[in-house]
Formats: sequence, structure tokens, C-alpha cells
Amino acid sequence: MTKSNFSIQISNFHGRTVPVNGKIIGYGAIIEYFNLPVPLPHKIAVIQEKTKKHSRDGWQIFPPSYQPEESLFKQLVFALKYEGVNLLVFKELFKKLDKKEIETIIHIEPSGQYCRKIWFLYEWLMNDQIELTSDIKKKTYVPLIDENIQFEIKGITSPRHRIINNLTGTVDFCPLIFKTEKLKASISANLSEQQNSFFKKVHKDIVQRASSYLLLKDSKASFTIEGENPPNARAARWGKAIGQAGVKPLSEAELNRLQQIVIENGRFIEMGFRTKGGFVGEHDRITGEPIPDHISARWEDIEQLIHGLLKTNELLEADFDAVLAAAIVAFGFVFIHPFEDGNGRLHRYIIHHILAKKKFTQQGVIFPISASILHHIDDYRKVLESYSHPLLDFIQWKQTPDNNVEVVNPTIDLYRYYDATKQAEFLYECAEDTINRVIPEEVNYLIKYDKFKLYIDDSFEMPDKLIATLLRFLEQNEGVLSKRAREKEFKMLTDKECKDIENMFNELFVGK
Repeated sequence: MTKSNFSIQISNFHGRTVPVNGKIIGYGAIIEYFNLPVPLPHKIAVIQEKTKKHSRDGWQIFPPSYQPEESLFKQLVFALKYEGVNLLVFKELFKKLDKKEIETIIHIEPSGQYCRKIWFLYEWLMNDQIELTSDIKKKTYVPLIDENIQFEIKGITSPRHRIINNLTGTVDFCPLIFKTEKLKASISANLSEQQNSFFKKVHKDIVQRASSYLLLKDSKASFTIEGENPPNARAARWGKAIGQAGVKPLSEAELNRLQQIVIENGRFIEMGFRTKGGFVGEHDRITGEPIPDHISARWEDIEQLIHGLLKTNELLEADFDAVLAAAIVAFGFVFIHPFEDGNGRLHRYIIHHILAKKKFTQQGVIFPISASILHHIDDYRKVLESYSHPLLDFIQWKQTPDNNVEVVNPTIDLYRYYDATKQAEFLYECAEDTINRVIPEEVNYLIKYDKFKLYIDDSFEMPDKLIATLLRFLEQNEGVLSKRAREKEFKMLTDKECKDIENMFNELFVGK
């Protein structure tokens, strides 16, 4: 490959205002030069005069001393060294170039670590081989993923390339996550131990009761996120499935079984993996034309994608952070959207499954992540859209007679090679909120309930059912018994007794 002007000095780059006198380099320059049909990285590398190396507002800014030579090889070396591995860019680049051009690049420094990384990536992504003339048998193994930039697994060695393949997935499904300061802090906080320490201070009876309440709370929240308000019986049935998360291994059969539980009436939808297109969005009220917010993977690709996702899940079951693994697999599932209906609830079930399987949560206690997701519903939508919306520019589709979408270009790589950092950060935020707010709120409520019940029992010997009714009325009317309640359900109480009950309720539940 001959030298070319890869670096770009412009003021506006795909709608982003470039830092003053900035020059785009690395992956951004390669994407622009070859017009690769891929979303831009969340952070774009840029050279800027009179500056120090730093990051801000979606830019990785480097001083002029970092400027790579104007050749594809040097731009790739820079990208691998400072921007990490971007599988989607490499895949699209390899598809653009002739195999001989790749061979030329690899033979520039055949024993160098970056040439070996490019060599490995070509053979891994393209399922094709390039013979290297240089002898590299005595070279030290180097990890493909730089542990200072992205999260990695222990990996396996590739003697052919003298590379350690520490990618967090398989060739059929491999999202990657950057080591942001936010994620490093979340992992260091050791949330799982925080949760266990909290429960050690709580009586076992309270823990067991809280777990039952949290199970139903999480199930209802998962339906609410989908805009449904199911009866308690249906929510309880799904809650029972959530309670068994982590027991049965994830498989195609298990996913289909779970869909059968989620969908109460399958008369009007196609159960099992889709055999037609799919999208999330609206229809034009006049024409019926689809208005997609998210376009699902092509139905022809679902089997391969789900097979890859399940294999990646197995790969991450070993020594890999539980929340990061859940983010990769669960969000990957909902982006693929393999079913016509039920994808959202199964996506959140997978979070439960992985956290339970990897013992992030205390045995026998449900981790009500859906309740926290519902509490952060706007952020949840944003983190889904941060993946889905950029993809719309690269998916070609046409309207079908039944106002569905039919994708007409190859898109499988968009669903298996993407940056899952934002999803991981969001999931960790929800995990932290679950431990610090959702679970303590439920436990503390039960402790207060028991104190209130003991007071009512001692003072009035009231039946449990009536106590529950009394508490519900007080909660609904801001700590005051309504005139109707005093005259009907609790007409046997005097005004003073009603006032004493109200005072006790407010002291326990309101703090006044």
C-alpha cells in the first residue's frame, strides 16, 4: 500500500465539531478514507497543536509528536496502540482491500507485534489464511487486546501468530468494552460484597420475605418497561421463572421455553425465532409505513448470531466480571431481537441469569435489576438508542406488504462486533442503585411494617388482613385515615385511636 493522505484536517467531522486545528487520525481517518459503512467510534483520535494527551467530549486528543505516517499500515498501528481493537472496522476494511494488499501490509514488519495482530485479525475475521515468510517462532506471545485499553479474558495462545487471543467473544459474536474510569471504579467498589455485607446484618426471616417481594416487584417492573400491566398471577408466573435464573444453562431450547412463559397468548404472533424482518418503532398513522427506532437483525442471521452469543456466554462464564458479561450477552440479545415478541423481558432475564450463575448475587435472593432499570427508564432508552440509532444509516430496508421491514443488505457484523461500553456503564449504575436503594428500601419497609404490626397487635389485636388494609389506606392518603375509612372499615376505632395509629404510621414510615 503506497503512502496516501489519511489524516484529515477539517472543522466538522460527521456532525462533530473538531477541536481547533485538529487533524483526524487512526480509525476515524481510515473510516473516512475508505468510506467504510460503520458507525464512528465513541471517541475519535485527533492531533492538535500545543496540547497534551487527554480526552474530552468524544475526542482522544494527542500532541503532534503522536502523528502517524500517512500510510494505512501506520494508521492501523496507531489505532491498535492507542484506540484498541475495533473488529467492525477491521472486518469492513478487509472486505474493501484485495488480499494481496493485506499481505503487503503484514510483510512490512512480519515479526512485529502489530503486523502479527493484523495477520491474526485477518485470518480470524475472514476465515482465510495468509502465509508469512518470516520465522516468528522465537517471538514472545503478545495479547491481542491491550489490558490498559479494553477488558479482556485470560485467552488462548495462537502459535501460528504468536498472539494471545484474549477477545471477549467468539468470531460469531464479540462486542468489546473499553476500560473507562467509570467502569474501573465500579468494579473496584466490589458491589457483590457490599450486598452480602448488607444481608448479613438483616434477620434471615426479613431476607426471605424481602426476596419474595423483590421477585414480584422485579417481574412487574419488567412488564411495565414494555408498557404492560399484567395481573399479579401472570407477573408471579414470570417471577417464578426469574427466581430460577442461573439454574438451567442458556441454550436455544431454554430461550424458546422462556418465551412460552412470557407470552401468555401466542395466537397472534409467530412463536420461536423470527422467520421475517423485525423492528422497534411506530407506523405512519396514514400510510402505515414503518418508522423504525431500531431494526432487528435479519431473520436469516438469527441462528448464527444466537449460536455465537451462547458460545460467548460460555466463554465469559470463567474469570470475567459478572456485570460486564451480563452487559455483553443481554444487550447483544435485545439488539439481535430474535423473537417477534418477548425480547425485552428475556433480555432482562439474561441479566438475572448471568449475575446468578456467576454468584454476583446472594444465593436465594433475587437481584431486582429491572426495578432499577424502570427507575432509570430514560437512561435505559438512551443507552439502547446509542447503539440502534447510528446503525440506521447503514441498514438498507424496504417496506413489506404487511408494513414490516425487509433488510436488503448484509448487516450481520453490525450485531456481533460493536462497542458495549455504554451498556456496561449503564448496567453497573443499575447494579449499584439496586444494592444501595432498591434492596434496602424493601428490607427497611418490612422492618417498619413489622414494628407497625406489632404496635397494632399489642394495642388492638387486629387481624392481619385488616392490618394490611389499614396500612394501605394510610399509604394512599399520606398517613391520614380518610373519612370513608373511619366510617366504614374502621368505624370501631375512636377518633383518639385513629390519631394514635396515624402518629405511629408517620413516625415509622414518614419520619415525622
